[in-house]
Amino acid sequence: MTYIVTDACIACKYTDCVEVCPVDCFYEGENFLVIHPDECIDCGVCEPECPVEAIKPDTEDDPDGKWLALNTKFADIWPNITLIKPAPSDADAKANETDKFDKYFSEKPGEGD
Repeated sequence: MTYIVTDACIACKYTDCVEVCPVDCFYEGENFLVIHPDECIDCGVCEPECPVEAIKPDTEDDPDGKWLALNTKFADIWPNITLIKPAPSDADAKANETDKFDKYFSEKPGEGD
């Protein structure tokens, strides 16, 4: 098992989770974070830090493996992030939206640390 970041993070990108990760396995996209599944040690300390509950075990809420594949792909492309950054200015407004992937997901990398 590994932890993955899911749809709820898209367009919110709260980074509270990255500072508690003991192995620095978060990677930053323009409007989304991912966890590198080969680096994650399954400790779970990041999960309660996410204000929108976007971090889940890969065995939960991912029956077709979409989010595990997405986390895997972009963790190899995007820069590492280990420090908290301000959320986008409209994050709170988008926090309760669902099905954000098709509306907002960007493959562009973030800035990293």
